[in-house]
Amino acid sequence: MDWNLFGCARKGHVTYAPDEPDLRDRLMAPTAGGTAWRCLRCGTFVTLHQPGRGQHGKVQHGKVQHGKVQHGSGPAAAAPLLRRGKELRDELILRVFAVERFIRFVVLAAAAYGVWRFKYDRADIQRAFNNDLPAIRTLYRDLGFNVNHSKLLGLIQHSFTLDARTLTWLAVGLAVYALIELTEGVGLWLGQRWGEYFAMVATSVFLPYEIYDLTVKITWLRLGALVVNLLLVVYLVWSKRLFGVRGGKQAYEARLRTESVMEVEQAALAASVPAAPAAPAPPA
Repeated sequence: MDWNLFGCARKGHVTYAPDEPDLRDRLMAPTAGGTAWRCLRCGTFVTLHQPGRGQHGKVQHGKVQHGKVQHGSGPAAAAPLLRRGKELRDELILRVFAVERFIRFVVLAAAAYGVWRFKYDRADIQRAFNNDLPAIRTLYRDLGFNVNHSKLLGLIQHSFTLDARTLTWLAVGLAVYALIELTEGVGLWLGQRWGEYFAMVATSVFLPYEIYDLTVKITWLRLGALVVNLLLVVYLVWSKRLFGVRGGKQAYEARLRTESVMEVEQAALAASVPAAPAAPAPPA
């Protein structure tokens, strides 16, 4: 699979006109439909003016948006550094983790809201629970369960004994946890380095508790959550070179530059320039 083409299909092409004449000539080509520029992500030549879209694009942050082609200009050193190839695949993997974080956010936010509402409606909820308890006991017996050993019913009954202050702190804790998951999800979805650091640190903080939870009781849900979080931490540290691993940020950006279309063209241009003849040695 060509991840570069896949990336351009999702985000659109990105072209750039460098100020350096020789380099600009290597990145452009005249066509019947107008000047075509080489995309810095997929490497194909694309025209800026697409049929039916008019001759003028939309200016955004100093760049011009022509349909699905974003065109910029300036010094070659200022050209955007795009993720290509394997980095685009990694971006998609991080978005899978981001979706899982968004799901956690929804569940925790709903739990926080439920606890908050329970604090104010506890009397009515307890009255309704007590009225339905005989039917619940009958249902448990019909299903072959021992109602006296039900952890769910025990948890519900215990919640009625909690004071308002404890419920407030529980709701606040769940809300904070939900916001942490939301921040992780946004950072991973956007592919920002701060988001990768935040997700790695926030996930690592809860790993000791998850491991302790498994020593108390092993369930598929707890085991699955631990495996997902461990994979995320290891993947982020190794692939994104966090905390100086494998050369850190400098090595990560250097690899991006070596795969950059602009860098490749600059290297090819430098290699095509004949070396200047050596100056003759002065007479003895």
